[in-house]
Amino acid sequence: MPDPASTPRINVIAAMAKNRVIGVRNTLPWRLAEDLRHFKALTMGHHIIMGRKTYESIGRPLPGRTTVIVTRDRHFRIEGCLSAGSINAALRVCKGDEEVFFVGGAQMYAQVLPLAHRLYLTELQEEYEGDAWFPEFDRSAWKETVRQVHVTSEGLGYHFVTYERRPGPHHS
Repeated sequence: MPDPASTPRINVIAAMAKNRVIGVRNTLPWRLAEDLRHFKALTMGHHIIMGRKTYESIGRPLPGRTTVIVTRDRHFRIEGCLSAGSINAALRVCKGDEEVFFVGGAQMYAQVLPLAHRLYLTELQEEYEGDAWFPEFDRSAWKETVRQVHVTSEGLGYHFVTYERRPGPHHS
């Protein structure tokens, strides 16, 4: 477990459908430009940490952020990105950043949820077919602090929701 005094605030950021789907064949099952702008605004200037498959789906380091790729392949190197063999190693390379963002995929979310301080979820108000899901989590361990309700011009409802971990013995 990382030392809380030396670790940045751990944020999880994800977009998920009503049925918790977050991906299909290593892509997003929807197109929502507003979510991409929201993601960029929150993560700009910070470290974003992701699994290798998520990196491969994006295909490049995102400008204005430091990309950290968590992979078991010790020889995996991408120019312009940092690599780490574990979540703890990824957090160590983020030293000096007040907050970091875990951006996927499903396995990464499942592993980091118990460590996270804040969740930034885009909750799409429809169900989608998919093969990757955001993990179930104990909502009683979290306090909703922000909910912005939006609808696209095509009628898709989506909410930008922020959850803060409640103090106490709760774990996701």
